[in-house]
Amino acid sequence: MKVLLLENIHDVARDALTSAGFEVETRSGALDETELISALEGVDLLGIRSKTKVTQAVIQARPELKAVGAFCIGTNQIDLDAAAQAGTVVFNAPFSNTRSVVELALGEIIALARHLTDKNAALHAGVWDKSAKGAHEVRGRTLGIVGYGNIGAQLSVVAEAFGMHVSFYDLEDKLPLGNATKCNSLAELLETCETITLHVDGRAGNAGTFGAEQFAKMRPRSLFLNLSRGFVVDLEALRDNLVSGHIAGAAVDVFPSEPKKAGDPFENCLQGIPNVILTPHVGGSTEEAQYDIGRYVAGKLRDWADTGATSMSVNVPAVAAPVAVGSTRILHLHKNVPGVLARVNTILSEGDVNIDSQQLSTKGEYGYAVTDLASGLPADTEQRLRDLPETVEVRVIVTA
Repeated sequence: MKVLLLENIHDVARDALTSAGFEVETRSGALDETELISALEGVDLLGIRSKTKVTQAVIQARPELKAVGAFCIGTNQIDLDAAAQAGTVVFNAPFSNTRSVVELALGEIIALARHLTDKNAALHAGVWDKSAKGAHEVRGRTLGIVGYGNIGAQLSVVAEAFGMHVSFYDLEDKLPLGNATKCNSLAELLETCETITLHVDGRAGNAGTFGAEQFAKMRPRSLFLNLSRGFVVDLEALRDNLVSGHIAGAAVDVFPSEPKKAGDPFENCLQGIPNVILTPHVGGSTEEAQYDIGRYVAGKLRDWADTGATSMSVNVPAVAAPVAVGSTRILHLHKNVPGVLARVNTILSEGDVNIDSQQLSTKGEYGYAVTDLASGLPADTEQRLRDLPETVEVRVIVTA
């Protein structure tokens, strides 16, 4: 199979896939829709990070694309429904860069509380300002976490170790870790915490959810961080609150519009404001995180290609099963309606095929059947499976 890896994915991914026998091409930057369609000619597996968008148009133009690996946490840059409808399996790395984001958030909280950005700029300009005015310890302060998923929950634990009080708000009912306090509304969180940090996911419903109304409810002279998604925050409203002094400092790592590659120009309304940390979407950009992401997602792509395993896929049912030596495996992704497995087995029995083992998993609109045979597959059987009206995709793997 041919693999295309974009956006400076760690070399460990290329090496893992190359050593497994794949033909791998790497490119440094992101591609727009037209460029991506052109680049995907003859490509079976695609690896991206957060900038490249795999749209419905891309998937429809390249139906031969079999799997996409998102070498990051989020998958909102991929049309998951269109991918599932085309039989394109999508994987991501939901845990690998959690610690890196947590450490950056906590480091920025300390830097903002101590006004280190201002002290640094002054000293670079030759001004010695040793004043403690406006500088605070984080110990004893209350951290409000919006979004208590993998990152928010781990930040909660680490912040407590620093002596902070932690409150959180999440749309889902989450178990508090340590001594964290669950808030029943976002308004309650904003009114009771001195530092607010966003760690929400990329679902469309989160777009524009933090703006002038939410900033107005925050306590005066609070700190604000967004290391989640750029489209969540109204940056003009944040700028107004920073300039007025209502917000004492902010750290922003993600933006509604971001350059496609390193070196491209960047302009934003928050530039030049004191006690504001701007970072170029580097929350998960540590050597450790990128190595682990590269290893993990490349492994998922390799396992899917070699065995049909879909464990941890974000858009199709999960099945994990090793391939027995000397077996024929049928991978059948289909619409999740009653009777499909019976029709599959009828076709196999009519071909005088003996089934060694069979697994079925369903998720939402789709079902995924993995069938191992003791013998080969009759010439017309695969086509008969493809012709079933419920079939989305069929793939056959034969092991030596």
